Amino acid sequence: MMKKLLLIIIACLFLTPALAVEPDEVLADPAMEARARDLSTEVRCMVCQNQSIEDSDAPLAKDLRILVRERIVAGDTNDEVLTFLVARYGEFVLLKPRFTLANAFLWIAPIGVLLIGGFIAFFAFRSRRGQNPVEKPLTAAEHEALKKILSPDS
Repeated sequence: MMKKLLLIIIACLFLTPALAVEPDEVLADPAMEARARDLSTEVRCMVCQNQSIEDSDAPLAKDLRILVRERIVAGDTNDEVLTFLVARYGEFVLLKPRFTLANAFLWIAPIGVLLIGGFIAFFAFRSRRGQNPVEKPLTAAEHEALKKILSPDS
């Protein structure tokens, strides 16, 4: 039992995400290194695209991690570092894009589509509610035609 538990713990240690930061990238100041790691989780790897540069092993991600650390050492704030990266690589470099007028449509469109669809469905169901289909009795001519069709003589 104890061996199984130990094996599970060891397996869990190997399943944790591997951080791609190499020892030569780490800053000497722990506070600056913590800032760099926080910022690196917000920046998209342009090669992997759905991975932060903190988690990516791609050479471009390494270059971006080094660039982030250089800007922090130069005295830039977190916002200044992100603004620099956006100016250089575009808004796509951010894993969570900022809400700006340029991309407001992308943020608002899903809500607008849901609202428009809801209004259409509401009014469609409301107009159908007034149209209650009532069965009408057959006319004499229809009754005779039905008898003719169903009679075994034909």
